Amino acid sequence: MINKVSENDLSAAKAANVAVVDFSATWCGPCKMLAPIFDELSEELAGKAEFYSCDVDENPLPAQEFRVMSIPNVVILKNGEVVNQQVGFVPKDVLKSMIEEYI
Repeated sequence: MINKVSENDLSAAKAANVAVVDFSATWCGPCKMLAPIFDELSEELAGKAEFYSCDVDENPLPAQEFRVMSIPNVVILKNGEVVNQQVGFVPKDVLKSMIEEYI
């Protein structure tokens, strides 16, 4: 399950043991390509990591906080700290391997 970030509030993601945040926008082509992969991974890794989707147009403050300059941008947090970040589209197996390093 993917949690939607709203009102510029990423506190739930920061409180999670492992959180994966997808910074994206509705107009972004590569973001649309990544969305179904992100959804699949949220189901496959349920209970191991929490997944969040953050629309940078609706929630600019978290994007600024994490210095998101290009999207899609996937940030992996462990106990509230950034441990990895991937800019641009990546295949499912690559993204899954990145996340599994921290769970």
